[in-house]
Amino acid sequence: MRRRDDDPLPEIQRWGAVVWPSFFAAGVATMVFFAMFDPAELSRIAWIGVEIDRKWGYTIGFFLFWTCTFSASLFTSFLMRPRTPGDRGRG
Repeated sequence: MRRRDDDPLPEIQRWGAVVWPSFFAAGVATMVFFAMFDPAELSRIAWIGVEIDRKWGYTIGFFLFWTCTFSASLFTSFLMRPRTPGDRGRG
């Protein structure tokens, strides 16, 4: 049985459409950002007295980028959801 265009997507497919692109974008953003900036140097400048080694800097940076890109993807998914018959308004 084929899915019609107006049928809602399965929940796992919707989550995959949010998580995977955000993960990929965070990976690219991390590579580009840390190609220009050293995380150990950033920790020395940003947090006086707190020493963060490079490995932790890369990890924290990746998860910060992933949080930003995940939020943007989730918001886009929310805006693109199909209308339900009970929704009001035109569109």
